[in-house]
Amino acid sequence: MTEDKQITRFDDADVAAGGTPRPFAKAVRAGDFVFVSGQVPARDGEIIVGGIVEQTEQVMKNIIDVLALADCTLADVVKVGIWLDDPRDFTSFNAVFEKYFAAAPPARSTVQSSLMVDAKLEMDVTAYRPL
Repeated sequence: MTEDKQITRFDDADVAAGGTPRPFAKAVRAGDFVFVSGQVPARDGEIIVGGIVEQTEQVMKNIIDVLALADCTLADVVKVGIWLDDPRDFTSFNAVFEKYFAAAPPARSTVQSSLMVDAKLEMDVTAYRPL
């Protein structure tokens, strides 16, 4: 990449949920785009207890926090990738998702997937914010 690439990290960027080392950045800015790595429903390095609604709310909080580090908001999000552990959670997940993206929904992909941690979902986002 060129000098436009900036890596944005949280202070705890070297530890993922469950305490394992994290060999990746929470977010990377490349030119006018900010790519946020997959966020799970973790707080203080631990997956929160709760159903899909509570876990989706936590994931959204985590995404908002990472975007803020790159001077972005949810309004800058243009693409979302979603991995759901259980497709029966889709309707409840979608109800929470719609609260955050009611005005201008981004492009989106949603798939069922076994996750690497004991969570109900993972999400990544791409934001567009000119420098």
